[in-house]
Amino acid sequence: MITSGGGVRPALGEPGLAHVMADCAGAVERMLDGLLPQPQGLQGRVQEAMRYATFAGGKRLRPFLVLQCADLFGVERTRSLRAAAAIEVLHTYSLVHDDLPCMDDDDLRRGRPTTHIAFDEATAVLAGDGLLTIAFEILAHEETHPSAEVRCRLVARLAEAAGSNGMIGGQMIDMCAPDSAFGADEVVLLQRLKTGRLFEFACEAGAILAEAGAENQERLRRYARDMGLVFQITDDLLDVTSTAEKTGKAVGKDQDHGKATLVSILGVEGAREEAAKIAARAAAALEPYGKRAGALRALLPFLLERES
Repeated sequence: MITSGGGVRPALGEPGLAHVMADCAGAVERMLDGLLPQPQGLQGRVQEAMRYATFAGGKRLRPFLVLQCADLFGVERTRSLRAAAAIEVLHTYSLVHDDLPCMDDDDLRRGRPTTHIAFDEATAVLAGDGLLTIAFEILAHEETHPSAEVRCRLVARLAEAAGSNGMIGGQMIDMCAPDSAFGADEVVLLQRLKTGRLFEFACEAGAILAEAGAENQERLRRYARDMGLVFQITDDLLDVTSTAEKTGKAVGKDQDHGKATLVSILGVEGAREEAAKIAARAAAALEPYGKRAGALRALLPFLLERES
């Protein structure tokens, strides 16, 4: 719930949200375990690396969004779990590739060695490729939805969200950022492409599965765009204010590389105020769904207050 002063407090109690998120994560991991190939044969090493990267922990935020948005419309849980698994393996592919020496050059992810450190660079590239392609295999399967039209729409929207005008485009801008004098508009564009577009897909996937129409898809995309900005601002705040022990990854890298963020532009307190304002706007997009959107609404203060 958003207070009149612009601050945010949960619509669910903190333990309530934590319980819902843990239930979603557990269900998605069981689905992932069944969908990802078990290591076998001469190709087993890349399959092992795919599973290593996927089962590295994490909040499973994108799957949580898929499941909660699908639940708004009463979508059959098996269908939403498959869509949730698809976006999670695609997201994991992006992390595997982002961590490579030619990209962000990270040795630590979620508190343990990144995939290219645990295996090798070539295996990490192939593992990322394998995770990317299996995402579309999952969505295209008839168990995801009996309607071929719905499945095609899911495939198309995820491809758009992950492509050169989405996540990949955002990563390209991010790689150029250290050598560019970005202002707030450029930083917001970077973040909306690199992280926000997958959040948008995660939220609208529920409406697509339910065949709930363009109005619901757009409403959930608005929520996702603002929620994604809140997520990224708080992530940038953690990069400045937290430690590797708390976050499970290296911190201080944006500042070391001279990359502009909303934190560097607005300052720590200014960024926190901006995140709270955007969170209030995100919550307003959920008003038509009432209590059914309680967990989605409670996610906003959770993000504002997170420490990892």
